[in-house]
Amino acid sequence: MESPSRVYAALVPHAGAGPSGKDDDPGLEAAHSHRVRELRVTGTAEVRCPADKASLRVRVSSSKESVSEVTSSVSRRLEYILQALRQHGVGEEDVSVRRFLHRDEDGYGLDVEVVVTFGDFDEMERVCGVLLEKLDKSVCVGTPRFFHSPECLSEMRQRSCASAVENAQRKAHNACQVLGQSLGCPLLVTEQATKERKNGGEEEEEEEEDGGQGPTPARLPHLPTITASSQVSVTFGLRGPSRKKL
Repeated sequence: MESPSRVYAALVPHAGAGPSGKDDDPGLEAAHSHRVRELRVTGTAEVRCPADKASLRVRVSSSKESVSEVTSSVSRRLEYILQALRQHGVGEEDVSVRRFLHRDEDGYGLDVEVVVTFGDFDEMERVCGVLLEKLDKSVCVGTPRFFHSPECLSEMRQRSCASAVENAQRKAHNACQVLGQSLGCPLLVTEQATKERKNGGEEEEEEEEDGGQGPTPARLPHLPTITASSQVSVTFGLRGPSRKKL
C-alpha cells in the first residue's frame, strides 16, 4: 500500500541572487526578477523477488578393502552423476566435486560430494528423479538450498528505485492538475532510503495452523523471497499556470 504523498512547493531565488533574494548586480535585477518555481515530491515502491538459484548436494560413499577397489566403486557412480548432469544441460562451471579418502576398521572409505547449482528448478527435479531411480540407495540426494544470485538482487534494487521514481512522477503530475500548473522536467532525483527484508514467515504460519494434530507430513523445500523497498525524492520544474481552470 502506498504511503500518503508528501508534496512541497518551493520558490527558489535565481542562482545569482543575494541574501535579500535580489541579484547582487543591480543591472541584472530586471533580467532575473522572476524566480525559479519547483515542485518536490517523494515516491516509494516495493519489489518482491523469489530465489532464482538452488544448490543441490549429491553424496556417494563406499568402503572396500583396498584403495583401488573403493576408488573404482565410487568412480562408476560419480561418472554416471556427471553424465546425467551434462545430459540435462548443466555446465561444468556449475558443478564442483570434493573427495575424501579415509581409513576404516576393515579397509578404506571414500566419500565424494557433488555440489550443483541450478537456475532451472524443473530441471533440478528431473535430475533428482533420474539419480534416485537409477542409483537408488547408493546415492544420497540432499534437500536443495535456494538463494538469490547477485544479478537477481541487483536487478531487483534497480526495479524498486525505478518504480519509486515513476510513483513520484505520477504524484507530481496529479498535484499539478489540482494546482493548475504544468509539470516541467525533473531537476534532481535523490534516493533517500533503501531496505531489503527476507520473507520467511510462511512455514511458521503453516505450523501454527496445523495445531500439532496428527503426523506431520514431509514439507517441500521452502522457496525464500526478498522484498526491496526504495524511497526517492524528485524535484520538478514548473512551466507555468496551465490554461485549464480549476
